[in-house]
Formats: sequence, structure tokens, C-alpha cells
Amino acid sequence: MRFGGACWNWKKFGAGLVMLAIGGALAIGPAVADGSAKPRSLKDAPAEAPKSDLQISYNFALTTEYVFRGFSQSAEDPTVQAGADLTYKWFYAGIWSSGIDFGRDPTITGNDFAHIEVDLYAGFKPVIGKLTFDFGGIYYAYPGARDGALSIYRELDYFEFKAGVSVEAWKDATVGVTVFYSPEYTNETGKVWTVEGAFAQVLPKIRDIVPTFSALVGYQKGEDLRYLANVTNNNGDDYFYWNAGVALAFHERFSVDFRYWDTNVKSDNAAGGGINGFCTGRIFQCDERFVATAKVTY
Repeated sequence: MRFGGACWNWKKFGAGLVMLAIGGALAIGPAVADGSAKPRSLKDAPAEAPKSDLQISYNFALTTEYVFRGFSQSAEDPTVQAGADLTYKWFYAGIWSSGIDFGRDPTITGNDFAHIEVDLYAGFKPVIGKLTFDFGGIYYAYPGARDGALSIYRELDYFEFKAGVSVEAWKDATVGVTVFYSPEYTNETGKVWTVEGAFAQVLPKIRDIVPTFSALVGYQKGEDLRYLANVTNNNGDDYFYWNAGVALAFHERFSVDFRYWDTNVKSDNAAGGGINGFCTGRIFQCDERFVATAKVTY
């Protein structure tokens, strides 16, 4: 910040200073007398306005790849993501979207199956003692998707219930577990349960950068034959996925995340000579990979 020069009138300045001191004494005196406020000197910064119970934030991100539960949703290509969140005390709601690539539909002139995902979510996060609970739901939508009877995909949109709990295990370390349940998972693959365990540790600050290490282990199980055929490619009715990485937060609004992903799903390169093979083909890759994401929140 730069200040310009000024010519002082010392008489006016002195009188003004006296009046300011008297006014400050009148303002501070009653508050100190009843113990409701701490005395403030002229050099103190202005008191912060109390935060409203209603908070709204927005986020925008660029990522080298969109990975969801171990599977690439963007065919290993970079994509753009954005969202908005609203919180009021324990209640929260939001919307989030990302570019995706689910391949092309051979039955409808080669058009893309889907090119965008939009998630709507809401819930409550009550705090009881040291425990923070999370009860809510998520609706995953794919606007303009070519799903239906004439497509190899059925209805892609689906809903999940969510219940979770987290606790600060020690200073700046959080441990949590979340359970998801969908009565009809994406592509009409039946009932699906997903369980995720997460850990995060805020590391010592480096200048203006706050690093955080985090890791997640997930387990998913389906109950329908379509789940085996579409999600795990007949590698079983369940699978594990995990990730680990470091996020670097700086200047309050910006962060960069570097993350490793992998699953225990077996790759099948036989189909399509390895080009359209499961897990390592052109879409829905689920082998090991590194993902970098830059995000701004305001």
C-alpha cells in the first residue's frame, strides 16, 4: 500500500487527537466496567465483524484428470471443474460439476455418451463433543447423456445416501469414515454400498504455504449381475481403491493437490487388442496414476 504526502495543521490535529481520546475513553469505559470487552488501544487493528451463520463459497479447478473411486472419468485427459457451497450452521448444500469422457455410442452415429457431470448434494453436520457427523445425500446427474434402451448405457443418473463421522485424533490430524448407499447405482447396476476411511494431517507451515497430507481407502460392493459386467468387468462383486497425496494451500484461496490413485481391479487388455481393454483402454482406466489439481476458492 502506498501513501501520498500531506501538509499537517498541528492545531487542528492536536484538537482532533484530544477529541478522539475522549471519545475512545467513553466508548471503551462502559465495556470494560462490565467485563464485556477487552480494552483496545489506538494502534490495534479494527475488530473483526462477527461471521454470519450463512456462508456461501465458490470454487474453480483445473485437473490433469478426473478420477472417481479409482476410475478415470475423463479418459485420462485434463478437465475443468467448478462448484458452489452454502452452509447455515449445521446445514449444507451445494452443486459441483466436471467435464467427463465416457466414450462414444456406436449405435447413435458415434456421439459422446456424456460430456458433463453435475452433482447436487445437501445434508447436516452436527457436532457432538469431539465428533463431527455428516448425514446427507448426493444426486449425480449427466445432462444430455445418451442413455436409454438404444444405448449400451442405461440410466446414468443415480442417487446416494451418505452417513459419516470424523474426529480430531490428535493436533491437526483428522480421521473419519463415511458410508454411501445407492438403491440403484449408475447405469442401473443395482444396489451398491461404498465405504471410505480417510485420514488427514496438517503439516508444519513453510513460509506462507500450509501443506496437508491425506489418504483414503475405499471399498465398494454391488449386488447385481450388471454391476459385475459394467463396473468390475466380472472381476468380482467388490473392489478396493485408494489414494494418497499432499495439498499445498497458500494465499488463503489457492491450493495445489498432488495425488496417487490405484485399485485392486485386474486389467483386461485382451478386448480390442489393448485399445478398448478394461481398466487400461481408452476410457474408465483404473490402474495406478498420478493426478495434479489446482483450485481457487472464494
